[in-house]
Amino acid sequence: MRTFLWAYLRQRRRAVLAWTVLCLIFAVGFWLYHLPLEAVFYPALVSAALGLLYAAADLGRCYALHRKLQRLKESVSVSVDPLPVPDTMEGKDYQELVKLLVDRQMQQESRLTRQYNDMIGYYTLWAHQIKTPIASMKLQLQSRDDAPSRQLSSELNRIEQYVEMVLAYLRLGSASTDYVFREVDVDRLVRAAIRRFSGDFIMRRLSVDYRPIHEQVVTDEKWLSFVIEQVLSNAIKYTPEGGVSITWEEPGTLCIRDSGIGIAPEDLPRIFENGFTGLNGRSDQKASGLGLHLCRRVCTALGHEISIQSQPDQGTCVRIGLYKPPRSFE
Repeated sequence: MRTFLWAYLRQRRRAVLAWTVLCLIFAVGFWLYHLPLEAVFYPALVSAALGLLYAAADLGRCYALHRKLQRLKESVSVSVDPLPVPDTMEGKDYQELVKLLVDRQMQQESRLTRQYNDMIGYYTLWAHQIKTPIASMKLQLQSRDDAPSRQLSSELNRIEQYVEMVLAYLRLGSASTDYVFREVDVDRLVRAAIRRFSGDFIMRRLSVDYRPIHEQVVTDEKWLSFVIEQVLSNAIKYTPEGGVSITWEEPGTLCIRDSGIGIAPEDLPRIFENGFTGLNGRSDQKASGLGLHLCRRVCTALGHEISIQSQPDQGTCVRIGLYKPPRSFE
C-alpha cells in the first residue's frame, strides 16, 4: 500500500503543483494591490479540503483498479475481456494497443503451433519408417555369426537407440502422454536390456555381474525400459575394460555400476543438462548430450529419481530410485 500511495502522489504531482502555483499567483496579486490576504487563504483552504475529498475518492478508485489489474496479471490470462472499462482517452488508447498486441501474439502462437505440429508429424513418421529397414537388416544379420556381422548388429542397435531417443524427445515435448502405470517386474526389464546389448558386451569383452532382482515396482514399463537401456548403453560406451554390475539397494533403488573412465568432478553438476557432453563427450565427437537429459525428464515424469556418482578412472554408478510411486497412485 505504501508503494502504491507513493506512486499515486507522483502521478498526481502536476495537479498539486498547478493548484499551489495558482494560489501563489492570487496571493501575489492581492499583495500587490494591498488587498487582505485572508481573502486568498480562505478559498485556498476550502479548495484544498475539497481537493483532499476528491483525492481520497480518486485514490480509492485507483487502488481498486490497481488490485484488479494485479489479479489479472497473476492469472496470466491472454484474453483482454476482463480488463476494466477505461475512463480516460489515454486509458482507452492503451487498452486498444494491448488488444492489438494480444491479437498479434495469438496469431503468432497459432502459426508456431501449426509449424511445430507439422515438424512433430514429419519426424514421428520418419522415425517409424526408419524402423522397417533396421528390422530387415537385423533379420538378415541373425543368420550370420562372424565378426563383421556382429559389428554391423552393434551399429544397428546404436541406430535404433538413436531413433528411440528421437521418439522419446518428441513424445516428452507433446501435450499428451502415453504413460500406463502398473506393477512391473524389474528383473524382466533388466534382463531384456542386457539381452539387447549382449553383442556389445561380447565384442568389447566386458563382463556383466547381475543377479535376479525379485522386485515389483509401479511404473510405466516402456519408459522405464528406455531409461535403463540409456544408462546401460552409456556404461558400455565409456567402459574400455572391466565390466558392468547391476544390483538392487534399499529403499527401492536400481544401481548400474561400471568400471569405466568415470566423469570429471566439474562435469557432474551439469551431467543432466540438455546438450551437455562434458570432457568425455568432447573426446567422443559422436556424443549428443541428450541421453541423460531424457532420462532425467522421464524419471521426473514417472515420479522416480535418478542420480550419478563418479570419479575419473574409477567408474560411474547411476542410481534410479523407484521407491516413490507415481503421483496418480499416491
